[in-house]
Amino acid sequence: MSLNDPQWGNRGNDDGGGKRPNQGPPDLEQLWRDLNRRLSGIFDRKRGGGGDRGGDRGGDRPPVQFNPKFLGGGIGLLLALVVVVWLASGFYIVDASQVGLVLQFGRYKESTDSGLRWRLPYPIQSHELVNVSGVRTLEIGYRGSEKNKVLKEALMLTDDENIINIQFAVQYILKDPVDYVFTNRHADDAVMQVAETAIREVVGKNKMDFVLYEGRDTVAANASKLMQEILDRYKTGILISKVTMQNAQPPEQVQAAFDDAVKASQDRERQKNEGQAYANDVIPKARGTAARLTEEAEGYKKRVIATAEGDASRFRQINTEYAKAPEVTRSRMYIETMQQVYSNTSKVMVDAKGQGNLLYLPLDKLIQAAGAVAAAPATGSAEVPAAVRSTPAISNEVPPQVVEKNEARSRETLRQRDRESR
Repeated sequence: MSLNDPQWGNRGNDDGGGKRPNQGPPDLEQLWRDLNRRLSGIFDRKRGGGGDRGGDRGGDRPPVQFNPKFLGGGIGLLLALVVVVWLASGFYIVDASQVGLVLQFGRYKESTDSGLRWRLPYPIQSHELVNVSGVRTLEIGYRGSEKNKVLKEALMLTDDENIINIQFAVQYILKDPVDYVFTNRHADDAVMQVAETAIREVVGKNKMDFVLYEGRDTVAANASKLMQEILDRYKTGILISKVTMQNAQPPEQVQAAFDDAVKASQDRERQKNEGQAYANDVIPKARGTAARLTEEAEGYKKRVIATAEGDASRFRQINTEYAKAPEVTRSRMYIETMQQVYSNTSKVMVDAKGQGNLLYLPLDKLIQAAGAVAAAPATGSAEVPAAVRSTPAISNEVPPQVVEKNEARSRETLRQRDRESR
């Protein structure tokens, strides 16, 4: 605005055209209103040309004196204000969990850290803020809750041609925001497709029982590794942090039959364990019994062999003695045999045809008494059993008639055997 304007700072507000005291320049709003009023007067003057219409209007408002310097000064101030606002639009704030990506004419230029940053205003440069520390979660086979199943994603085929319903969650973060924003379009959708592809490949290479029970952690780990390989190959800038299997079960249509099969499998395992426990109990006992019988048989074998060898050696010794004195050897052998036979029996043999007195010897009582007397010194007791005390004293002397008859019978028997041997 020009200072040569006769109305600059001299127009009053209350005195109807008097001079206003010098209180500093007017505000911008007042200047803008004055500018609009002058521009309106100029355009009306050009449009009316000075007829009756212009005369009527000229009587209502004072004549306007167009000053090009005043118009140029207002436009310059306005342009300066617009430039300041445009330059101020280049300031932006980056949070601690974010990374700022500056684009120049739509092409990536640089990355900025957290804090107050400035770039050239639009359309020269622009920026995008990307959260790199937040954990993103992707749900496969369900949405929100395990009851809200998405069968199109959850049903998968195993290696043994069985269908299972599997639900899992994928958690991932950004390791390279540049690749995440510029290399791929809709990177989050790519993660969904990659996750479904990887889990289907891993499930398709394993048996149904392995996926449902003992191999759940293994399946999740293999799926996470395969997903990361695919995402790195596509340069998505995404890092898989964890893959969690939420639920894995057969389809609802065959759940009852599958439960029966599981119960049968459990019964089979239980019976196998019981049989194994019984075998562990019986087999060691049988092996111990077999070892004991083997040792006993070996001992019996050695005892029989030793007895036979001893008998053979004794027979050879007797044969040698018999060759030297046959008569004496025969008599001694006969007497020893009879002594052995009579010592093991409690019966009494009496020659009923011979003449003489019958002598009854209670050998069974005598044997018992002899055993009791032999046991008494060992125990230190001086008492004698009543059966022994009641037994009458028997003389060890044999009547001469019995002795003579026995000797004659023995000699006759020996002669008969000698004749038979010759």
